[in-house]
Amino acid sequence: MLRRQRHIHTQIQRLVDAGLFAVSFWLAHWVRSNWIKIEVFGGTPDIPSFDRFVWYLPVVFFLAPFFLETQGFYNRSMLSSRKLMAWQLLKASVLTVTGLVMWMFLVKQPEEARSVPLYCGVISFVLVAAKEQFLRWWVRSTVGRAQMKKRLLLVGTAEDTARLRQELARQSLEGMDVAGCLNLNESPIEQLVDLLHKHSPNGVILTAKHTYFGAIEQAIEVCEREGVEVWLMADFFKTQVSRTTVDEFQGRPMLVFRSVPEDSWQSLAKRVLDFVGSIVLLLGFSWFFGLVALIIKRTSPGPVLFRQLRSGLNGQPFTMIKFRSMVSDAEQLKHELAALNEMSGPVFKVTADPRVTPFGRLMRKFSIDELPQLWNVLRGEMSLVGPRPLPVDEVKRFDDYAHRRRLSVKPGLTCLWQVSGRNEVRDFKDWVRLDLEYIDNWSLWLDVKILLRTIPVVMLGTGAK
Repeated sequence: MLRRQRHIHTQIQRLVDAGLFAVSFWLAHWVRSNWIKIEVFGGTPDIPSFDRFVWYLPVVFFLAPFFLETQGFYNRSMLSSRKLMAWQLLKASVLTVTGLVMWMFLVKQPEEARSVPLYCGVISFVLVAAKEQFLRWWVRSTVGRAQMKKRLLLVGTAEDTARLRQELARQSLEGMDVAGCLNLNESPIEQLVDLLHKHSPNGVILTAKHTYFGAIEQAIEVCEREGVEVWLMADFFKTQVSRTTVDEFQGRPMLVFRSVPEDSWQSLAKRVLDFVGSIVLLLGFSWFFGLVALIIKRTSPGPVLFRQLRSGLNGQPFTMIKFRSMVSDAEQLKHELAALNEMSGPVFKVTADPRVTPFGRLMRKFSIDELPQLWNVLRGEMSLVGPRPLPVDEVKRFDDYAHRRRLSVKPGLTCLWQVSGRNEVRDFKDWVRLDLEYIDNWSLWLDVKILLRTIPVVMLGTGAK
């Protein structure tokens, strides 16, 4: 994992753990006040209300992540042994409890109140351990592996790529999967294009020496057109690529050439928005889904849902689901309507498509057929905002490889094309231009604006086909 990504993940972990310790402190006070009334040495003394303890929360927020950091809690692998995790967490909990007790002694809290940190230590250990176990389960789950795994291509001399591959295997890096290698001595640079299309990698690591700078430049140009990150293992390299950042990989300096938005707090907020938004909308529209499914069943023979293989992030295929708006054999009839295609390029679009059912036409007018894709968003295969996913066979027919850069971000439910008058876009190049405009100018605020602009478009049924 690159240093920047690792830093963001660590900061998130610290924030979550600090929050869990703070919650544990509140729970400890509640347990001490309501359940544990009998003291060992007799009597049933009450402790002050939690209002007297609120000022300790900043102390907890500071001490817990600090002691976890000192114990190496954030330097270990997510799949490291549970014993190591438990031992580091136990020591950090003891140190945090000790710090709280000392602080209470200094501010002269009642003696019976000093038992609250002890209960806090026990509860926080349980909560953080449960969080770690959940993360462990998620990382090993099918969805978790798909989200975290990075497919890499190694490009360079046979000697360099072999050495790097051994280093990656020896380090057992989480989520790093070497999909293939390209030897610059023996293979033409055009073969890199085939490998990019075949493996849909998330990144390309260049390991060639300075004598191969000509080939490296060509490789960077190929990856730039495809929208795939390039990690150049070199101290310095002049390039005309606009966004170039210096990072570190396994302690070695790297130049990262990126033509897509980089990992940042904004991108993290986008993933949170996708997750929370898809859950809220799925729950909120659950009754409506049932109603639509019933109408589809009553008005047209065939399944309720339509499933199709679409190209996702970096071209990785995924199964997209929609409410079925066409007759059940629509895919078989598609070739008969090729002459009616209104969109130039590899995309198939027909305004008065005879395959669409009467209720399907109503669903398409108000984009109701797209709602099940919220499940794809929840699974991490799509985003609320992003270029619309195209069928795999249409992506294979791209006649300009630069069009594949629209695959460099997750596809979405809506994007600039969706809110810019879909009836007026006839040229696929204009469609791609809008998608690349979104990618090049992406920000969280742009996503919010597109979502807000989507609401009237959907409610009024304007621009839909």
